[in-house]
Amino acid sequence: MRFPEDVIDDLKRVAPLRGFTGYQPLIRAYVGQGLRVDLEQLDTDQVTCLVESLKRRGVSESTIEEALAEAARR
Repeated sequence: MRFPEDVIDDLKRVAPLRGFTGYQPLIRAYVGQGLRVDLEQLDTDQVTCLVESLKRRGVSESTIEEALAEAARR
């Protein structure tokens, strides 16, 4: 990947302040954090869509809540 020189300079400045030995591990950390946020949002969106679909099909709120609680315990 190629980054603008000013971005690399900023990463090099921030890396030691965040406890990283170089800017590349900082980039990996930023990508990992962003990916986890996106995956969590994706999972939340999928669960929300599933719950809404089950409600439209007449599954009771209590059954859905029980199933969600059971899944959370796993």
